[in-house]
Amino acid sequence: MPKATDPPPKYVREDLARLRAKLDEEIPSKRLDDNLLIGTWNIRAFGGLTDKWRAGDEDSPKRDLAALNCIAAIVSRFDVMALQEVRGDLRALRHMMDLLGDHWGMILTDVTEGKAGNNERLAFVFDTRRVKPSGLAAELVVPPEWLERDAADTLREQFARTPYAVSFLASGQTFILVTLHVKWGKAPKDRLGELKGIAEYMAKWARDVHSWHHNLIALGDFNIDRRDDPAYQAFTSTGLKPPPALDDAPRTIFAGDKGNFYDQIAWFGAGGKAPELTLRFDGNAGYFDFVGTVLNHLDKTELSWRISDHYPLWAEFSTRTDERTA
Repeated sequence: MPKATDPPPKYVREDLARLRAKLDEEIPSKRLDDNLLIGTWNIRAFGGLTDKWRAGDEDSPKRDLAALNCIAAIVSRFDVMALQEVRGDLRALRHMMDLLGDHWGMILTDVTEGKAGNNERLAFVFDTRRVKPSGLAAELVVPPEWLERDAADTLREQFARTPYAVSFLASGQTFILVTLHVKWGKAPKDRLGELKGIAEYMAKWARDVHSWHHNLIALGDFNIDRRDDPAYQAFTSTGLKPPPALDDAPRTIFAGDKGNFYDQIAWFGAGGKAPELTLRFDGNAGYFDFVGTVLNHLDKTELSWRISDHYPLWAEFSTRTDERTA
């Protein structure tokens, strides 16, 4: 039985060569004491793994060793990657960590119990040569009095999948990443409470940590249908804003989802209700499209179960000391 770390067959090596060439073209390189690359990716049902290079029609799950090598190659280009939809079964994640190597670490939540939790975890994987955990790991729980207010978009219960925050240190700068996967619900209005709740929580927390010169960034799958719809307005109500470079970035591999804002990377900017980010952002952000580059024998639905139905999003920040002291 083959392993993920075994030398891959020729067709997988060819796929990986094309993928790495595209990554070289589209994703900034990691530069020592110069930049920080933060990504977020909802990897569809990231749980089990079939120990074959190519899963057959009879195999379940469909994610195989070829697909996992492609996922690892994409994740490896970032300093920190927030992952959503990690399942209770950690087989695929653990084998991905083996592919990434000993200089990669991970921090993740336990499974969120209950139907709404969907057997999901939230996780961060990170390149320990460039980024170190700085001590904080916390699940976000709102105060009980927040659940008792009368506004239409008020959070009525705790988050279905509790947001997860971890602090990291890179080139002397501390930043706190908060990842979440907002519930889908039966209708878009069902998401408003969670989106407004995370916006208010982030604003309060940003004010609290500002005196420590910490940066606060939200990222994950917010299940926002369209820019400026009620869900987007709830999400940005306290000043959280995604970078303009992500405005036109598609979030999923399916053409019918063009224009959605499901996945986000956002922080507080100047003029908001919370202190702005001190990490320098020069406008460089985007998504990575793996469709048509790897596993081209599959249609998009099949590809979504091997790799994902979502694209990874990313943003690049400067960590140069001369810019911080200028």
